[in-house]
Amino acid sequence: MTRPPVVDFDTWQAASDELLVREKAHTREGDAIAAARRRLPMVEVDGKAEVVGANGPVPFVEVFEGRDELVVYQHMWWDGAPHQGQCEGCTHVPWHLTNAAYLHARGVSFAILTVGAWAEVAPFVEFMGYTQPWYSVRDVPAPIGGDMGYLACFLRDGERVFLTYRSTGRGTERVNGSLALLDITPYGRRERWEDNPEGWPEGRHAGWFWRTDAEGNSTWGPTGRPTPQWTRPGATPEQTLGRDGHCH
Repeated sequence: MTRPPVVDFDTWQAASDELLVREKAHTREGDAIAAARRRLPMVEVDGKAEVVGANGPVPFVEVFEGRDELVVYQHMWWDGAPHQGQCEGCTHVPWHLTNAAYLHARGVSFAILTVGAWAEVAPFVEFMGYTQPWYSVRDVPAPIGGDMGYLACFLRDGERVFLTYRSTGRGTERVNGSLALLDITPYGRRERWEDNPEGWPEGRHAGWFWRTDAEGNSTWGPTGRPTPQWTRPGATPEQTLGRDGHCH
């Protein structure tokens, strides 16, 4: 396997300092984008829309738990699928933010929304060991319900609720600390789209490590599960991905 060239410490430090200039510029640009994001307009949504959680139906405004701001991840769902058949990509967000204490300290709540029926969602949440609040938004229109796979922010003004920001695709990566750490390793994510030095390990399709078999080998076959599921008690290889239903 090809490796980075070996140099003395001073040479390494000089190269690192050169890269640091670009990293600082990237950080400053990120700050500028965040400032622009804070200046976006907002759109009012139905704070009285009924969502279903562990305590039964509640109006959406109660998901704020009395705080003024709310961040949600909108988790995709396969109707009728067993646990191992649920979205492996969506597993990233709730698995990486199981405790929102630091958000709460800033007056921000965090929750997971999904269009799955609560009767199916509840046992999945229990199996995964998730501790953050989950809610079914099955019959709620967008942007609270509707298309999933989004990271969204809402602001509350009394009983009124407003959507302030929404992003999908790689915009949801900000929650995933594992990807951020992989990006600072020599071999990165080992995905085909990355710009790597010549001779580097050949990249694979994006998200190749999202689903593995019991031995940790990447597989999208019938014996695979979303990777974190193997840490759950009783997780075993299965012979179906359970994808006969419709993905919302």
